[in-house]
Amino acid sequence: MINDTKVLDVHSHVSHPMDGMGRMLMLMLATNMKLGSPIGTPAAEEAGLGEEAFATAVEQHIRYIDERNIDAQVLGPRPFLMLGWMEPHLLPMWTRLVNDAIHHQCQLRPDRFVGACQLPQDATAPDSTHMLDELRRTVDDYGFVGVYVSPDPDGHRTSPGLADRYWYPLYEECSARSLPIIIHGTNTLDRRFNHVPHNYQLGFVAEQYWAGQILSHSDVFDHFPDLRFVICHCGGALDRWIPTDPHLAQKDLSENILYDTCAHDVHYLEAAIKQRGVARLCFGTEAPGSGRAIRPETGRSADDLVPVIDAYDFLSDADKVTIFHDNPAKLFPQLAKIA
Repeated sequence: MINDTKVLDVHSHVSHPMDGMGRMLMLMLATNMKLGSPIGTPAAEEAGLGEEAFATAVEQHIRYIDERNIDAQVLGPRPFLMLGWMEPHLLPMWTRLVNDAIHHQCQLRPDRFVGACQLPQDATAPDSTHMLDELRRTVDDYGFVGVYVSPDPDGHRTSPGLADRYWYPLYEECSARSLPIIIHGTNTLDRRFNHVPHNYQLGFVAEQYWAGQILSHSDVFDHFPDLRFVICHCGGALDRWIPTDPHLAQKDLSENILYDTCAHDVHYLEAAIKQRGVARLCFGTEAPGSGRAIRPETGRSADDLVPVIDAYDFLSDADKVTIFHDNPAKLFPQLAKIA
């Protein structure tokens, strides 16, 4: 909380016990065999996914966000572990396991987290219908409030663009259920980047920016006027044109495409807020995640974004409330109810 305003974070990832999840993933890939989700069953302890391991991971997560003045978060999958390049017969089971972990963390601290689901994205399928069973399971059984979508799940840049009719079954379902779609890049298997550490981050930048361009120049919102997207990391990259340039879609999509504030460079984030506009920015940090590098000038981690945004003198107090609370609450009403 800051200045009596509850801080709502739309961009966070599950803190499952990494040893247990890593063991399950290794066995699944090594045996090429589907393994059932042990979470919440008697087999969980042996699998490294028992209550004590979960409680420890979640306690560390809570301590981390408490130190950063964050009251509640939308909790989703870890994008670099969405692994859309897995064999098609394995991916649905891995997705189910991840969603069970998200739900379990939300159950442990329902006062701090609401869930957003991973989907078993197969870019080679005829359309997105194959994703709907898992979406319905997590929404109907777990109460999830959003959906993560990777524009390039297998990392080969051969997936249907987000304006393609391939996506329409998913869009129809999300529109009917008022489920925001969270656009986040995942892995990149582009060999040019093999020498770059954490090269999946390069995929995030490109795919998230392209997603915004593809959607804004499409007719998707003519068919689904109530469909809402939030594109992570301020949209991946900023536009380099003036607002009247035809390279930008000359239409108002402020109700359909929003962005989060998960950019850790203070100058970039300032430019993103000014370019995107306060009305389209939702507070998001990815904490705890990739923003752990320490700012030399403050001694605090880069993802400690509440004081960064609060210090921007070009924002009014009302603007800050809009970013920290009002926009996230409008996009995810369930998030505001728990905080």
